[in-house]
Amino acid sequence: MRLQVERLLLPALLLALVLGGVLALDTGSAGALLGQAFGDWATGRESTAQLILWEIRVPRALAALAVGATLGIAGAALQGMLRNPLAEPGLVGASSCAALGAVLVLYFGLAPLHSLLLPAAGVAGAVAALALLRALVGDHARVATLILAGVALNAFAAAAIALALNLAPSPYAMHEIVYWLMGSVANRSYAELVFCLPFMLLSVLLLASARGYLEALSLGEDTAHTLGFGARSLPWRVMGGVAIGVGAAVAISGTISFVGLVVPHLLRPLVGYRPGRLLLPSALGGALLVLLADVLVQRVPGAGELKLGVVTSLLGAPVFLAIVLGARSRIT
Repeated sequence: MRLQVERLLLPALLLALVLGGVLALDTGSAGALLGQAFGDWATGRESTAQLILWEIRVPRALAALAVGATLGIAGAALQGMLRNPLAEPGLVGASSCAALGAVLVLYFGLAPLHSLLLPAAGVAGAVAALALLRALVGDHARVATLILAGVALNAFAAAAIALALNLAPSPYAMHEIVYWLMGSVANRSYAELVFCLPFMLLSVLLLASARGYLEALSLGEDTAHTLGFGARSLPWRVMGGVAIGVGAAVAISGTISFVGLVVPHLLRPLVGYRPGRLLLPSALGGALLVLLADVLVQRVPGAGELKLGVVTSLLGAPVFLAIVLGARSRIT
């Protein structure tokens, strides 16, 4: 039975992504226009519907898919390496430092200089976090040391962001920072996607290449060394993949919470609790969650559009609470 579920998992996720993609492309403030846009395209007639579809909705949907997939696989890889189901991509400080890099650009008013300056600062912040983490813990990093160093980086970045908000030169600058930190994939351009996607793809490749290491590590560090996975570069390959991917995701969408924590949790029983087999389903599941959350953001009535980070937190927090209560009942 479990093998049948595992075989059907990927096709089911792919089908759900296709249906979710169609729903996302047919959702927006202009209403349902997917049929009209394709009809105009088939007849060779330019129209407003085509413009809205290709210039607004398609890049928004692609950004949601890319961000969700990156956060999902990063969460699964980090949980497998730390052997801690409560680990999430922000644990190593990459997301907070990426957010700090972008906040500094907004604080100093540099964002209007170039459309790619904001995502570049986010990626640079994540890379800086990885370099600082390596400097703090050294080559022989214990799990507890990695977690403590990540907590320290998160605390520093959070304090720096709070300081930037406190000393914001104008209410407009403060509004920009808060707006960006709440997370959104609205109004994203193809240029931003082209800039961030290579970093996300590099992250996925690094994490996928560590699949065997994660499988062996689930049997214990000594067993992993015995099986030939004792190279000191392997943990840092995972950490590097997580930092680069999360940095690129934060750079394009702001802070999106709970995706890398909740998605691997929900899918882990369906792959037999195998960390290597969890990577691809988590990427697809993360993409699906963020895509559907963005559809929900656009469909909730109100004066203004909800922020994506708010919606993922509202969806993820109850699931996380259920996980904690389930773990507590098993212990007692």
